Amino acid sequence: MSDYCHLHNHTQFSLLDGHSSISSMISKAKADGQQAVAITDHGNMFGAFKFVAEA
Repeated sequence: MSDYCHLHNHTQFSLLDGHSSISSMISKAKADGQQAVAITDHGNMFGAFKFVAEA
């Protein structure tokens, strides 16, 4: 399913909304053949730095 990518994902940095780790999210997207993935955490940018570093 390489033409599909998730553009609305919350990580463990979105309190009460998400619990996925950034590394597991990126690994799963790669395993599924997705060309892109995004994070849309609420109220902070803590995950953005880790996301860019791991992507």
